[in-house]
Amino acid sequence: MVTPGQRAECTQFKPVLEKIRVPRLGTGRPRKKPDSLAADKAYSNGPCREYLRRRGIRHTIPEKTDSQAARQCKGSRGGRPPGFDEERYKKRNTVERAINRLKQSRAIATRYDKRGYVFLGIVTAAAVVIWLRT
Repeated sequence: MVTPGQRAECTQFKPVLEKIRVPRLGTGRPRKKPDSLAADKAYSNGPCREYLRRRGIRHTIPEKTDSQAARQCKGSRGGRPPGFDEERYKKRNTVERAINRLKQSRAIATRYDKRGYVFLGIVTAAAVVIWLRT
């Protein structure tokens, strides 16, 4: 999903997850829910975590330092810290490297285009070029 540059990513969390469609190998409807999700600290907020819990999606999201301090100040009323698997989180590196390769294209890094569909087309073309080169 394409958003304005000044918009926070976490505002598009639910719409992106609801657009997921993974086709099945045989017959049947496509899957609409991922098995698990790994995200950075930008998505470590109550609404995102609640949405994932409600849909039954396992997640690996590090807790923000200020959230951790606020939870610890509450003592036993603060609850348990959310689970975090460091080994699964390290695998996010593959996605981050792919985004960095896309941003090597000047048009993507600076986003000169005013129209979202033009920018999406440039990102798609850059992804195809990267794919063909590998």
